[in-house]
Amino acid sequence: MLKKIKLILKSLGKYKKYAIITPLFMIGEAAMECAMPFIMGIFVDEIKLLTTPDSFFQVDEGIPVFYIALILIGMAIISLLCGIFGGKYGSIASVGLASNLRSDLYKKLSNFSFENIDKFSASSLVTRMTTDINNVQMAFMMMIRIVIRAPLMLVFSAVMTFVGGGLMGFIFVGLVPIVAFGLFLIVRHAMKIFMRVFKRYDKLNESVQENISGIRVVKSYVREDFEKDKFNNASDSMMGDFIKAEKIVALNNPLMNTAIHLSNILIIGLGSYIIYTTAHWDGLDWVGGQLSIGQMSALITYGIQILMSLMMISMIMVMLALSIESIKRISEVLEEEPTIRNCENPIFEVANGDVDFNNVNFKYKKNAEQYALKNIDIHIKSGQFVGILGSTGSGKTSVINLISRLYDVTEGSVLVSDHDVKEYDLDTLRRNVAVVLQKNFLFSGTIESNLRWGNENATEEEMWEACRIAQAEEIVRAKPELLKSKVEQGGANFSGGQKQRLCIARAIIGKPKILILDDSTSAVDTKTDRLIRKALKNDLPEMTKIVIAQRISSIEDADQIIIMDNGQINAIGTHEELLKSNKIYQEVYYTQNRVGGDK
Repeated sequence: MLKKIKLILKSLGKYKKYAIITPLFMIGEAAMECAMPFIMGIFVDEIKLLTTPDSFFQVDEGIPVFYIALILIGMAIISLLCGIFGGKYGSIASVGLASNLRSDLYKKLSNFSFENIDKFSASSLVTRMTTDINNVQMAFMMMIRIVIRAPLMLVFSAVMTFVGGGLMGFIFVGLVPIVAFGLFLIVRHAMKIFMRVFKRYDKLNESVQENISGIRVVKSYVREDFEKDKFNNASDSMMGDFIKAEKIVALNNPLMNTAIHLSNILIIGLGSYIIYTTAHWDGLDWVGGQLSIGQMSALITYGIQILMSLMMISMIMVMLALSIESIKRISEVLEEEPTIRNCENPIFEVANGDVDFNNVNFKYKKNAEQYALKNIDIHIKSGQFVGILGSTGSGKTSVINLISRLYDVTEGSVLVSDHDVKEYDLDTLRRNVAVVLQKNFLFSGTIESNLRWGNENATEEEMWEACRIAQAEEIVRAKPELLKSKVEQGGANFSGGQKQRLCIARAIIGKPKILILDDSTSAVDTKTDRLIRKALKNDLPEMTKIVIAQRISSIEDADQIIIMDNGQINAIGTHEELLKSNKIYQEVYYTQNRVGGDK
């Protein structure tokens, strides 16, 4: 656990100095608060009957009461200033840690491969980035402030009870273990319940995420009530756990109040008895007793400080219990090492679009029983147009994921321009292998800002050219602000086909050596699909085009068509060759063209 805490604290960065300064101020505040009751006891004992105005400034041969008052005021001011600066710098340190931790988590996630991301659900990652970091922030604030202050107050106050009250200090020696045991039981039971809350958070976030991302499906199937119930169940479940935990934690107050009242009764009762049985009246004050009134008032204050420190420690334990679980969850992400990274001396240039699969076997997890791809041998020359056809789950997308090294092969090798993809710098490889997915995503902003994802330095002329090739020019020109037109989150103000064409434009604007279209023209009509393929062939002849399609019309003019079946290559050939010899291709072709009867 210590290793995980150190990992989290690495994110302090420039805020480390504030984390060091804060405890120093808290030590100062604790010292002043512990010393003040002792000085206050002296102040009470020094006050006599004021017979003259000057008696406030000089009492017999003792310390001037006026000076004691000034000392108390000075100590109160020092305590106040230490508290103010401790709170200020503690807040800066804890908020800074949370900010840096979010940044470090996001950077880590950005470098993850798909294999890494598959280990964490999206809802769980959201919880770690929000709730878990907030818990760590609060715990760190308590660590550098209250965790320093409360134990010091407890120890100092306990010592001072014996210094100022002698054997009266044993009142707290008897009370403290009883109260501590009660607080331990409270925290122990509350911690178990709080641990379950994190899983509830994940389910709640998952419900919200699914509902928002699939809102069109929810409405089309009139499932709003079902989703509301689903969310309410998750929320009620989490609320139930919180109520159970808070009911237990709420026992802190009655326990502490009982202890405080009991200690006050014992101190006042025993103290009064000692004062009146061991002292005598000299006409002005009780003198010669084993306990003075000032000492008794100090004992009452110290008793409250001891018991309140115990309560603060118990609350710290609850918060730390929550934060420990949060630290574990955050550390899981920070400790996760990207499975895909650059080699020692990577290649920073892709010469051409040649692609070669040499006896490739692949599975998504090392301990998986079955391979997703088996015995894949494919050889594509630069500039070729290659189609991939197959049923759902046949391995089409798995093949293209290996080209841009979103996953690494389990066995065999994938070459781009006669070099293993593992030899390339990742950024260089992925800039030269552009992938357009079937489920396209546009980011909030403008059309221009989305196109610049493909090439941040693209000129306006290059953007219009990319739109022309992708058959998206008419979409942009129909907008009043053209390239500056607004794009809502997820491209909600564009149709599926429009988003696909804009995403194709975004991909080709970077002039990659290899363009992969993963069924990314499924939402456009056949005429537009044909125009896109024609433009790609005529305007980008040197670019390798790999198209995954469900429609044979999208790939029938390909240089070679690869038929995938159950993770293996069933056949490779041209449209004419496969139509004559391959049953899978024949079945798809005849079904889509409605010819051939029951063949």
